[in-house]
Amino acid sequence: MKCIISEELKQRLPSGKFGVIRYRHIEIGDSPQMLKGRLELFQESIYFELQEKAIADIPELAEWRQAFKQIGTDPGRYRPSSESLYRRIQKKNFVPSIHSAVDVNNFFSLYYKIPLGIYDLDCIQGSVMITVGTEQDEYIALNGRSVNFANKLVSKDEHGPFGSPIVDSKRTAVTKGTKNALQIVYFLPSIPEDVAKRQLQAIQTMFTQIHGGEADAQLLV
Repeated sequence: MKCIISEELKQRLPSGKFGVIRYRHIEIGDSPQMLKGRLELFQESIYFELQEKAIADIPELAEWRQAFKQIGTDPGRYRPSSESLYRRIQKKNFVPSIHSAVDVNNFFSLYYKIPLGIYDLDCIQGSVMITVGTEQDEYIALNGRSVNFANKLVSKDEHGPFGSPIVDSKRTAVTKGTKNALQIVYFLPSIPEDVAKRQLQAIQTMFTQIHGGEADAQLLV
């Protein structure tokens, strides 16, 4: 499967960097206690940190808000998912364990302060393009709401949009029955390529340690 960045997105966000990891023959289930514990403890430490610091003062979250503005998205109305997680934790509304794949995603989203998406690869057809959405780009999100992606960062296959750093679609949702998956990492635009590659490797390593299978990763710039 080919994954590319559209020319329009390159023009609006010239320094944009995206990681793509394809996983095959994986086993998703309840998270091991190690992952559950790390996710819980990490959220507690973030909660106490946010008693002393405003969300707006976290550089990584501020950078993604600025990236949204460059693309044409109002970050006050449509927040990057990483910021949404931090705002939940600030209210002590901790993110519960869902299953092992989502929990790994949430852990690294909190750790690196960036959005990540995880998708059922068998529900994706053809090439994947990371692009800027149009008025025609819309889907039912994981929260059950219909979201329009005009002037928003979105990933599309031959059937249309399926993923975004705001909220992902039901169509490609990963479940415990998923055997092959696609992970998209929305790196900070300012990150050096060598650092992005190391982060991509760290994500791939933890994911395969927990889920088995094989994986290959690619940095798109």
